[in-house]
Amino acid sequence: MTLQTAGIHHITAFVQDAQRNADFYAGILGLRLVKKTINFDAPEVYHLYFGNENGAPGTIITFFPSPIGRKGRIGSGMVGVTTYAVPAGSLGFWEQRLNAYDIPYTTVHRIGETYLSLADYDGLRVELVEREEGPLSAWSFGGIPVEHAIKGFGGAVLYSINPASTEDTLVNTLGFERIAEGDGYVRFRAAGPYGNIVDIKTDPLPFGAGGSGTVHHIAWRAKDDAEQLEWKDFVESRGFHVTPVQDRNYFNAIYFREEGGILFEIATDPPGFAVDEDSEHLGEKLMLPAWYEPHRAAIETNLAPFEVREIEVKSE
Repeated sequence: MTLQTAGIHHITAFVQDAQRNADFYAGILGLRLVKKTINFDAPEVYHLYFGNENGAPGTIITFFPSPIGRKGRIGSGMVGVTTYAVPAGSLGFWEQRLNAYDIPYTTVHRIGETYLSLADYDGLRVELVEREEGPLSAWSFGGIPVEHAIKGFGGAVLYSINPASTEDTLVNTLGFERIAEGDGYVRFRAAGPYGNIVDIKTDPLPFGAGGSGTVHHIAWRAKDDAEQLEWKDFVESRGFHVTPVQDRNYFNAIYFREEGGILFEIATDPPGFAVDEDSEHLGEKLMLPAWYEPHRAAIETNLAPFEVREIEVKSE
């Protein structure tokens, strides 16, 4: 097997309110809103993308905000925790920042690393960890200096109903290397500069239920369209049902569900988020794919307005 993913391309989750979502991921965590668009399969719902200065693969978390969506339950068959990497020596800064905004967190230890574990406003589990590898983000917002800003994904924790099968898929299908085990987890590494560490919880939890506060899918990187087609053939040869290629405007996507119940995507690195707006103004207006432009007025009427804003400190 010669194909090896570089790691996480993006992670997509459900939330309820677009403004609260922007307040947490931009206002508190300091990520850049790099694209404001719609769910191409349900145009009455936003699809919001947050990442580093240009939304590089390995930094992108995306959301479907739906005010009428049901509350989800985190469990097996999904990503249980989304991990963000911050520069070495930055956890003290983030402890102070979370305290200032009254964001509860705990300190946890896993496979030789220390994490700040917290939840967003919908209950999605998030953690921060110091990592040396990966370039610094060039994006600064809300009083977060670039030397402490989130660089991108540190990785993710997978909650599988069948951890052994999920491990087999990571190693023998996606090309991850098994590098460590301990504290109830098995750890795997890909070759990318960030989004490259994935942990599997070894004891299965009860099945999760999709809804706000849960991850819908995790996407892995393909370097281009040609490699994605190689991935499609290879994943199918491993016995998985793979969807046809889906045009997501900013990348192309294929999907398959692995035997631990988690929905996997393989997404292309190009073309990226500057394909339809200037890189200096990413995320500032609603962008629609060409096939939805004739319906812009109706679509905008159905979407509640929100803004990216600095958040007032609650505690000194």
